[in-house]
Amino acid sequence: MALTLLGPVGPAAADGGPAVPPTAPPPPAATLAWLAVPGGVFSVDTAARTVRYRGCAGDTGRIPDPGMRVARRVASGEVTVGATTYAYDIPLVGRVPGVVEVFRPGARPAALVGAVVTDPQPPTDPAAGRRLLPLTGQLARVVEGSTANPAGVAVRDLSGRYGHQQVAVNGTFRPKAASVIKLWILVELLRRVDCGQESLADGVLVTPADVVDGTGELQYETFPQVVTLHRLAEYMVIYSDNTAANVLIDHLGGFGPVNALIDAMNQRETVLARKMLDTEAARRGEENYTSPDDVVSLLGAVWDAEILTPASRDLMIGFLRAQTLNTKIPAALPPGVPVAHKTGDLPDASHDVGYYLIPGSQTAVAFLTGGPMATGDETVRRLARTVYDYLVPPGDGAYEE
Repeated sequence: MALTLLGPVGPAAADGGPAVPPTAPPPPAATLAWLAVPGGVFSVDTAARTVRYRGCAGDTGRIPDPGMRVARRVASGEVTVGATTYAYDIPLVGRVPGVVEVFRPGARPAALVGAVVTDPQPPTDPAAGRRLLPLTGQLARVVEGSTANPAGVAVRDLSGRYGHQQVAVNGTFRPKAASVIKLWILVELLRRVDCGQESLADGVLVTPADVVDGTGELQYETFPQVVTLHRLAEYMVIYSDNTAANVLIDHLGGFGPVNALIDAMNQRETVLARKMLDTEAARRGEENYTSPDDVVSLLGAVWDAEILTPASRDLMIGFLRAQTLNTKIPAALPPGVPVAHKTGDLPDASHDVGYYLIPGSQTAVAFLTGGPMATGDETVRRLARTVYDYLVPPGDGAYEE
């Protein structure tokens, strides 16, 4: 089991340990980073010496830049794709500015400036972040006690109360994604809405051949019929509708565009390789996977409006708040605790991921397990309650059982 402490290591001052030194060590440089710019992202992989620009105007694909320079925790270089040249200076530390200059024939150079995103993002306040580190040990004990279900968990403070610190136990644990993969389908759709390439009011013809069983409500309706993109997106989340997910995959152009989004955000443990309920593909070894770190990377980027506009972010979180499958995170918390989440279930996987929307303690969480689903459900509930009890100690919050 891997324990990940993201930030200064040592006993917290609040727990009787030494105070944080006046000058905290600088955050480490990453090998993977992407720049959040209006309408797109520019990502770099310094280990492979590759870059990718993906935005409203197009996608370069993952291309090599053997001349990439890496010095003083900054990746810089210049690549030309077709007639367009991209000159970039991308710091390898998150939350700092970077720039990409775009040169197109007959047009003035455009400077794309934005904030760098790494996984994990460094804390904004290392001293406050230290106060979240003891949670790691508590989560590790739950994972160690889950003998029937290998598990991984990642937690990121979104409120600033803990300095935007992230902690993880087995953060790169890579089980089957189950319905958690639907989050990336939704983000790719909403990204296109933000680009003006799609309207959620538009309809898609759904035929009887598109209908699959499992979770969802569309399977009980009469087809063919035209269903709006808004309803497909909403049902895919709130009912975990498999038919809606498969129709949206086809509408977006197949697996490629969703995997391009994943690659552009440098989420290396996640892949969409088959449709929902495609047992033949599963038997061929074509499977969807993800990890706690990748899930929290996506959730954090959505929350910070780095991959979606604020309007699309709010719509997505609204769908997650309306989730109807509530036997895991919500069942583990006192009544009334506001959460926005997405479950995932297979016979050999049980997940729940999303946001605790506790005022002043907003947090992104990912609880993923393998092994038998029934015992995995219980492991997820124990992890969910452990995080809640840390954020809201007994007698310290408004939510009481």
